[in-house]
Amino acid sequence: MANVRLVDVKKAFGAVEVLKGVDLEIADGEFIVFVGPSGCGKSTLLRTIAGLEEATTGQVSIGDRVVNDLSPSDRGIAMVFQSYALYPHMTAYENMAFGLKLAKTEKGEIDRRVRAAAEALSITDYLDRKPKAMSGGQRQRVAIGRAIVREPEVFLFDEPLSNLDAALRVRMRYEFARLHAELKTTMIYVTHDQVEAMTLADRIVVLNGGRIEQVGAPMDLYDHPANLFVAGFIGSPKMNLLAAEIVEASATGATLKTSAGETIHVSVDAATAKAGDAVTLGVRPEHLSTTGDGDAVKAEVMFVETLGATTMAHLTHPASQDTLTVQLAGELRAKAGEGLTLHVPGRQAHLFAASGKAFTRL
Repeated sequence: MANVRLVDVKKAFGAVEVLKGVDLEIADGEFIVFVGPSGCGKSTLLRTIAGLEEATTGQVSIGDRVVNDLSPSDRGIAMVFQSYALYPHMTAYENMAFGLKLAKTEKGEIDRRVRAAAEALSITDYLDRKPKAMSGGQRQRVAIGRAIVREPEVFLFDEPLSNLDAALRVRMRYEFARLHAELKTTMIYVTHDQVEAMTLADRIVVLNGGRIEQVGAPMDLYDHPANLFVAGFIGSPKMNLLAAEIVEASATGATLKTSAGETIHVSVDAATAKAGDAVTLGVRPEHLSTTGDGDAVKAEVMFVETLGATTMAHLTHPASQDTLTVQLAGELRAKAGEGLTLHVPGRQAHLFAASGKAFTRL
């Protein structure tokens, strides 16, 4: 096992700078997940750690070694890609053993490692099968097993579940969590799926435009986003955002007026704000309610998703550039065209300055 350290890592392809100075410390045995929109640099950053891309400037360290000038095979890493990349003419056993054979590992040691990995991944019964005789989930486990047998210091995963159906992705998330608990090896995982990030990560790294926006435990990012980008990206459905203006502000709270003229009180430290400042009010869908004592906004139902235990209502509001989403109890039946009064809990609401930076919640 090993820690990973990135110091001012930049990566440019010609005139296009994809990574713009990344600094990050990953602890030994930690499960880190990189998330962000398409083109944010998360896969490029992973490939730079792996040595598949060369950092333009900056330093990459794995354990106590600076690895910038080392080939991928000498970095002590193993990588699992989105595509399984299995040899179709080889059995699962042969695919998992192939890299060890090239390294001239002793035959008995190869067998021990392959069978131990197969048992950990519950694919012992499939070792004699070729890829075409296996399901997508089984092939992905073989690809993971091929990485495990190398006994690397760091595992790198590049969107390994994106080719699987929804039910299998849920199952494989559990398998990744179990595998990390068992191996206790440093794992770095890239995904565009924030559900994977929230359920797997010890810490999440949110990337945007080649820079890190925020690093933290999943619930820290969910409850205390550092800025508007993180607030809008972390959470499914995403946070509701409404344009507003400061009426009064202090270190103990703020009074706002939305662009629709509604007054909202928010429990934040707004000592740096002043009356007239443009701000953005953020409220999670599960924190809005149709009953309660909090300040209220009025919105019109546009579309309703009935999901059984819950109902997701999507509404229009003059202060929101996007639709508002509210999570209701499953037995509530909102209808398109109906008006709803939504109560905003001041202690659970978020407030963001015009710069996008979040005010501290009290």
